Amino acid sequence: MVLKKILIGWASKDITPEKKVSLLGQFHVRISEKVNDPLTTTALALESEDGHEQAVMVSLDAAWAADTVMKLCRMKLKWDLPDFDPEKLLISATHTHTAPMSLCSVFPLPDPPGLGDEVMTVDEYDDFLSTRISEAVIEAWNNRKLGAVSWGRGHAVIGFNRRVSYFDGTTAMYGQTNKPEFSHLEDGEDHGVELLFTYDAEHQLTGMIVNVPCPSQCTEREWFVSADYWHETREEIRKRHGKELFILPQCSAAGDQAPRPMINRLADARMLKLKGYGDEYDPARRQDIADKLAAVIDEVLPLVAKDIRDQVEFGHVVSIIELLLRQVTDADLEHAKSQVAECSTRLIELKDSEPSSRDYSVAFKKRIFNQLVIDRYKEQQNGEIFLPVELHTLRLGDVAFCSNRFEYFVDYGMRLKARSKAIQTFIIQLAGNGSYLPTERAMQGGGYGAYVASTPIGPDGGQMIVETQVKDIDTLFREEHDQTIKMWR
Repeated sequence: MVLKKILIGWASKDITPEKKVSLLGQFHVRISEKVNDPLTTTALALESEDGHEQAVMVSLDAAWAADTVMKLCRMKLKWDLPDFDPEKLLISATHTHTAPMSLCSVFPLPDPPGLGDEVMTVDEYDDFLSTRISEAVIEAWNNRKLGAVSWGRGHAVIGFNRRVSYFDGTTAMYGQTNKPEFSHLEDGEDHGVELLFTYDAEHQLTGMIVNVPCPSQCTEREWFVSADYWHETREEIRKRHGKELFILPQCSAAGDQAPRPMINRLADARMLKLKGYGDEYDPARRQDIADKLAAVIDEVLPLVAKDIRDQVEFGHVVSIIELLLRQVTDADLEHAKSQVAECSTRLIELKDSEPSSRDYSVAFKKRIFNQLVIDRYKEQQNGEIFLPVELHTLRLGDVAFCSNRFEYFVDYGMRLKARSKAIQTFIIQLAGNGSYLPTERAMQGGGYGAYVASTPIGPDGGQMIVETQVKDIDTLFREEHDQTIKMWR
């Protein structure tokens, strides 16, 4: 792979809903009461000067990048941007739990009918969202100019493991740690922050990718529209480095991580208060994360400015792999049947309730959640069932980007980074319909995030993604550049 000059273009659009919406992220229905801060989509267009390689990376303030939205965008771009290959479009989400409902084809949890005309439907928002994303992609593509890049990494303690393990071998998502049965947190944590900076031809900073192994879930239970900690983070970075700066956030492998500690919460809250962030813990965490990420950028940016590249190796591989759906056991089936029966009884009892009420909407969604298990059990009686999964692997200089659609547990990200030939590897999760992809360790502990209904793919599939992307990275980092990589190692 030879060095090439790169065309770089940026654009950003507001994707805040224009009406009330149902917020995705909890089992109960939450109809937005206000807009706390705007939702944003940002697009970075890349093309080699000779036109032989291209990519557009897009980030959304959303829970996931639904396949329906991706398909709509690719259809629009096929006609409106004929010189761009829509299959080279990569859309990922920050995983805020205060963005509009969007359905996942393998994990569908629709709201009960009858929420009212004042509430924007899923189809309405998906159409609005796909239009805005397409506009951002077109604008970024048309803004392409010769530019340069640099890259680096730092560390910030932002994400914490949220799966609590007990002495009896069980695990609970957000389980209690202040009781005698508590043993340990299930998995490790990743505090790396991967950064890629873009510049114009005169080496003036134009934008950055900020890749963090932590979902944006500080204020995940609220009833307002919000980008969560990425709102404060964008504001803080722009305050320090320019208000016109483009910032593209990415969530690295973090399916078992959250932006709040499971241990020493009171001590953490006290320190946030002493920092002057206020008495409310969750908003204080948002600002603390913003300050931490801005500080990492302040540290890394002047260092990597010593190594700005006007020419880089650029490659983009898209792989479609077939992953075997996780098998439903007889025990899984019986548990699901009992849950469906219980929820059905509850819905009869609540038949006169408002569809948006907590009790009714929880029973409605949990019945669907468990019916998925029953349906999958019936399907697997006819043979193995596979899920096609799209993976993007990019090379930009010494850096690799690897995307997948799942809430990918941190172990997988560590495995991929450790075996990557790239000096620096950015993992991008939630680049598609989101659902948990647990590790072997999580499967043994059980609990939400490892339960069969929320995990259509098991650990074998998670490892197959690692193996596929290690191979794709090997393809992009050929033998003639091994000495360069060895020099830094």
